Amino acid sequence: MLTYSADRLWEEVVYVSYYLHWSVASVLDLEHPARARVIEEIGRINTQLSQE
Repeated sequence: MLTYSADRLWEEVVYVSYYLHWSVASVLDLEHPARARVIEEIGRINTQLSQE
């Protein structure tokens, strides 16, 4: 089983909450693979927007 540090988890929660305006509880409800995918997609969108 993969475990994350509390600091890393909060970084992910704040990142998703900031960009998608989701509540902390909503982000914490995501399983890690889903949360990781959301983070990946936010990053991809930000990269694409910065290149336009």
